[in-house]
Amino acid sequence: MTDFLKLLRRFALTYKLNIALSILFNILTAFLTLFSFAFITPILQMLFNISDTRYDYMSLDDGSIKDVAINNFYYYTGQIVEHYGPSMALGALALILVVMTLLKTGVAYLSEYFTITMRNGIVRDIRNTMYAKILTLPIGFFTNERKGDVIARISGDVNQIESSVMSSINMLFKNPIMIIVCLAMMITISWQLTIFVFVLLPIAGAVMGKVGKRLKRKSLKAQQMWGQVLSTTEETLSGLRIIKAFNAEEKMNRRFTSETGEYFTLSNSIERRQSLAHPMSELLGTIAIAIVLWFGGSLILSGRSSMDGALFIYYMVIFYSIINPAKDLSKASYSIQKGMASLERIDKILNAVNPIQSPAHPVELPADAGRNSHIRMKDVCFSYDGEVPVLTDINLEVKPGKTVALVGQSGSGKSTLVDLIPRFWDVTSGSIEIDGHDVREYRVDELRSLMGNVNQEAILFNDTFFNNITFGVESATMEEVVAAARIANAHDFITATPEGYDTNIGDRGCRLSGGQRQRISIARAILRNPAILILDEATSALDTESERLVQEALERLMKNRTTVVIAHRLSTIVNADEICVLHEGRIVERGTHAELIALGGHYKRLVDMQQV
Repeated sequence: MTDFLKLLRRFALTYKLNIALSILFNILTAFLTLFSFAFITPILQMLFNISDTRYDYMSLDDGSIKDVAINNFYYYTGQIVEHYGPSMALGALALILVVMTLLKTGVAYLSEYFTITMRNGIVRDIRNTMYAKILTLPIGFFTNERKGDVIARISGDVNQIESSVMSSINMLFKNPIMIIVCLAMMITISWQLTIFVFVLLPIAGAVMGKVGKRLKRKSLKAQQMWGQVLSTTEETLSGLRIIKAFNAEEKMNRRFTSETGEYFTLSNSIERRQSLAHPMSELLGTIAIAIVLWFGGSLILSGRSSMDGALFIYYMVIFYSIINPAKDLSKASYSIQKGMASLERIDKILNAVNPIQSPAHPVELPADAGRNSHIRMKDVCFSYDGEVPVLTDINLEVKPGKTVALVGQSGSGKSTLVDLIPRFWDVTSGSIEIDGHDVREYRVDELRSLMGNVNQEAILFNDTFFNNITFGVESATMEEVVAAARIANAHDFITATPEGYDTNIGDRGCRLSGGQRQRISIARAILRNPAILILDEATSALDTESERLVQEALERLMKNRTTVVIAHRLSTIVNADEICVLHEGRIVERGTHAELIALGGHYKRLVDMQQV
């Protein structure tokens, strides 16, 4: 319950008015319920001729408000009986009972009405907060998390909170109020019998609580297993070509079937335990009613209670109206325990610490930022885990408007090095400076606004050509987009599609060839007009014709820009101002293409291997 209250404090404060109105209408519902039940007593007394007491009219000076109200109610009832007969009085009481019930159900609906807005709003806010946090978390966070599990948390776990926790909110606002008001009335009617009830109910509650202790733990394990199922599904969809190529369908099917089987077993255990709540609460409630019926009846029969039979029945009706809310609370407790397991998984994202932060007092970008940026790396060292070094003692300078190429074998640290410039990661030691200031001194968003990225894998979105090219650029005009597409050699194939720039390119650009996808990503970088350009093996996966078109577009893009290029095909960087050869995280050679060929070292061997 503590975790549930923390959840409400975090997300429910926006809905304070809804909470206040819901509580108000729940209080009215409780009192109207009691008053509607109160009409049962005179109806029973009239039907069974239990009381022949004659009542005279009383003013407020003659007694307490409670005594005057009860007395005058019986007085007017007696007047109706005397003038119109018992049948008419009975009909009038029945009509009042209907009116009171109408009022009660009306305010009960209003309490639910305001709760619905809060309940659905909290779920929406949790999902929005999670998505916003995912966008802010560093890339490093997702190297340790499965994408499918992250998707499971923002979908399945939030849905679990919606179905298990938020659906119980109205119970938690309504039922305690009903129980308190009913107990107060029960004390008024018979304090002896109510003390007995106070002893009886906690015993029943303790039995119910013991059954649900393990539910949260099992639910957490089940949600983790569901994340595993979604991860396998995501990996299957992403790697379907490889699965088929290696005839691994049966292997993946066994893996998926095993995971869903384990989830099936856990779900059965959880649902069975949760289903136990209703019959157990029903049994305990019936036992409690039977005991109170015996004890209260004994008090009346022995003359130790001032209650008559009709009042005792009214008391039992009130007590029964406590049993149902108490049972609902026990079921809500089960649901909340199940939902809190999902909240724990959600909190792993919401409470994750982002080490890539803007400084408290950032350096302002210079007025000429975007025209002649200067990159300098000083003694840069980096390790992903703090133990195994990936980069060691990197010293590198990229002068304004110049192009530096990084080459080397896979795993030599090239991509890691360029990821440090926009602060996808922070250096372990040393520094990276842009225009004389450490990149950690700039605001993160302003630092990245200087840069344009074109990666080996063109990352596109399930949207139109226009929206993919303008991604991250506000208020771009069609003329600007067309100009960028022309420079990227993309305009012709875009206009050949049925709807031109408004044509949807499919999931991750699946309706395009590799060369077309890459040229769209180049057009996106051109439109952004970055000061610093980072090219990560942008042509390595293309055929010869596509490479030629993409290389032409890249040369136009690189003109007069500070550029860092990771090259797989060495023929594409022969004109670079400087080529740095990385080997095991160190720069082992540097120079122009001709100088490195003459040196006859690592670079010469790489060139020779590509010419074989």
